[in-house]
Amino acid sequence: MAKSQRLKKELGFFEVYAVATGTTLSAGFFLLPGLAAMEAGPSLVLASLLAALPLIPAMLCIVELSTAMPRAGGVYYFVDRSLGPFIGLITGLGTWLALVLKVAFALVGMGAYIALFLPGVPPMPVALALAFVLGILNYFGARKSGRLQILLVFGLLTLLACFIGGGLPELNPGHFQDMFDIEIATLMGTAGLVYISYVGVTNVASLSEEIEKPEKNLPRGVFLSLATALLVYGLGTSVMVGIIPMERLAGDLTPAATAAGLFFGRWGSILLSIAAILAFVSVANAGIMSASRYPMAMSRDRLLPSWFNRLSSSGVPVFSLLVTVSVIVSLLILFDPAGIAKLASAFQLLMFAFVCLAVIIMRESRIPGYDPGYRSPCYPWIHLAGMVLPLLIIWQMGWLSILFTTGLVATGSLWYFYYARFRADRNGAIYHIFERLGRLRHEGLDSEMRDILKEKGLRDEDPFEDMITRCQAVDLEEEVGFERVTDEAAERLSTRIGLSVSDISERFRKGTRAGGTPVAKGVMLRHFRIPDLALPELVLVRTFEGVPVNYENPVTGSQDSDEIHAFFFLVSPAENSALHLRMLARIANRADDENFGQVWIAAVDEHSLRDIFLRHDRYLTVPVLPQSPASVLIGKRISEIDIPEGCRIVWIRHFDEVIIPRGDTVIQSGTLLTVIGEPNDVNAFRRKYHA
Repeated sequence: MAKSQRLKKELGFFEVYAVATGTTLSAGFFLLPGLAAMEAGPSLVLASLLAALPLIPAMLCIVELSTAMPRAGGVYYFVDRSLGPFIGLITGLGTWLALVLKVAFALVGMGAYIALFLPGVPPMPVALALAFVLGILNYFGARKSGRLQILLVFGLLTLLACFIGGGLPELNPGHFQDMFDIEIATLMGTAGLVYISYVGVTNVASLSEEIEKPEKNLPRGVFLSLATALLVYGLGTSVMVGIIPMERLAGDLTPAATAAGLFFGRWGSILLSIAAILAFVSVANAGIMSASRYPMAMSRDRLLPSWFNRLSSSGVPVFSLLVTVSVIVSLLILFDPAGIAKLASAFQLLMFAFVCLAVIIMRESRIPGYDPGYRSPCYPWIHLAGMVLPLLIIWQMGWLSILFTTGLVATGSLWYFYYARFRADRNGAIYHIFERLGRLRHEGLDSEMRDILKEKGLRDEDPFEDMITRCQAVDLEEEVGFERVTDEAAERLSTRIGLSVSDISERFRKGTRAGGTPVAKGVMLRHFRIPDLALPELVLVRTFEGVPVNYENPVTGSQDSDEIHAFFFLVSPAENSALHLRMLARIANRADDENFGQVWIAAVDEHSLRDIFLRHDRYLTVPVLPQSPASVLIGKRISEIDIPEGCRIVWIRHFDEVIIPRGDTVIQSGTLLTVIGEPNDVNAFRRKYHA
């Protein structure tokens, strides 16, 4: 099977925040408070805050899984890789349908607000036109639709800030007198109604493959989005309750506009109607972005036809997007999306239970490549609660929701058994847990997790630069064999890791045929882990003549051969397998570069060999010359230099002499300083001392 095309990483922190927030602040704020007031009266404020609690376990789990496996498809991908393709297919189809229905619901929801100040405009043609426009915009790439999302959300938040700021001073305390006089069952039921408002905060997970630095940007964006939603819902519903008499608020389908009209006049009502339209457009845009990634992800795994996986020139799953928009348009024309969307929410609750189970499965599977940048707390109790709470809410939603969910499960099951099961060639991580099912363990999952780890790269806290600056480099100009190479590496590692030369050499040779398997053309990477090692240790060996190696190709099983010029010998702490894999992945990534072989051979000395692996944003070489900005350093001791806290000078080259710097080392003219550290601090050093 051809390698799947990867989506472009075009979404930063603000896009993540905008997508998560935009799918949250819509019907829950502009429509549902009036309906909730019919059930709970002024207690709808409490219900709005309480509704977020059942979502928190699922949100924490989705963030963990997204930082471990940033792949298109979000919830589908996580459940598929943990519980297998059968449950994964049901999850993917159901979540896609739930998103599509909510997009259609959002487009229809604009009608009530449009009618407030444009009563002659029929809402359905507007909804259809907007569906087409957003589909076209999404066709041109995630960055363009992401920028629109930022504009929509920040415009919405500005208007909501005006609404809350203008309404709080006008609150009538008497409207809150009975807020705590409510039965728990009624409060919980109302929270279940409002719960749907918060679900959108997790939809951004389906875009995780397109997020730059997902281990940072995704948790921050999602958590800030939830905090924003809680603040807006808490204060916003307080304004509605405190401004609008309860007999008028109950059943009002435009409560935000009604409240704004009471303290701002007609212009306030119009502005909040505009805010509502921005919110519904934002939900529709973010929903189309998220939903179109589900068919593509299932197509990659051969659970759907291959044409869903085709990307446009702008890196968009064009057929998946086309089908998604077509289904939305069909729903708008043929059905009442509002009623069906509420039923689909029950299925999404079931998916949240699966997601919490997926975290338990992935952690207990002990797959080395499962290395999330964020780990959800209180394991496994919060995850078990996240499995139980959604099922209780579904039960409270009634038989109609249960039957709808059952129907979606049955449809997914039929598709799997009549189409997908003949094409899916893998099992989930659950088979890694039970030894008695070991024969069904899918080894490809380990490889897939390692590929993801390689793609994600190093974390900021990983001591890679420190390891490179400490490592020893060996040049072997004469013709040698693999045994000599391993012995050279073992001699240099022996004093650092506390093992004998023979023991180290044996470990590097163990399990290989004639020396091991290359990781790239002309490159071999050998490694092992030992307990109680403080930091990873590395030795680089360059052989100008090349070392012939015969090996078994892991893909074809045939005997191949290669001539190795670059050897890497890595030893890491046994207690941190994920760090070990990230270090290996960084070295392998650099060795995969097209120009690596030429740069490797052309390096003039061992320091140049180290420089090849230092990340440019964390590494700087500064020449100290009389006419350069660094001339102020001439004659100064290292201890006298103003060096940003997060970086340090690791070595000094003066002509052919290399000096390990100390506090009393004096910098001379013609010296070359090598600096490593945090990107911001390295940049500060560059601005001060580099041309």
